[in-house]
Amino acid sequence: MSGGVPLRYRPHHFLCSLGYEGKGYSPGFTANMTAIVMGRLRAEGGDATVIEVAGAADDICAPCPKRQGAGCEAGGKIARLDAAHARALNLAPGDRLTWGEAKARIRAAVPAGSLRHLCAGCEWEPLGLCAAALARLHAEAG
Repeated sequence: MSGGVPLRYRPHHFLCSLGYEGKGYSPGFTANMTAIVMGRLRAEGGDATVIEVAGAADDICAPCPKRQGAGCEAGGKIARLDAAHARALNLAPGDRLTWGEAKARIRAAVPAGSLRHLCAGCEWEPLGLCAAALARLHAEAG
């Protein structure tokens, strides 16, 4: 794994980063997410970026208008999303993996068409951005 300070991600943000297309909750949130996803993960060498699994607010949450300290105003929904994604991707707080390893886990554990169930309750899921990104990830493997 590459050196440097790892990104901190709660479990559901792995799939959010896969599907991210420049939309967000506020200008500050969108700028931060773009810097992380486009500026690091999708940049040259981005697959070597180390991510540490967090059990609460993380680097993506930092400027989110819904963040409340280490929590979120949508706490119950976020806890359900994190639990479902942690189970699907076999993640626990403190785990470290590279973005490339995370994509391999997503490819192996999250079949196309499964996001409606896995991401139930997420306001972004009906837009189809994540489903399209997941389909692209599976197509790359073929």
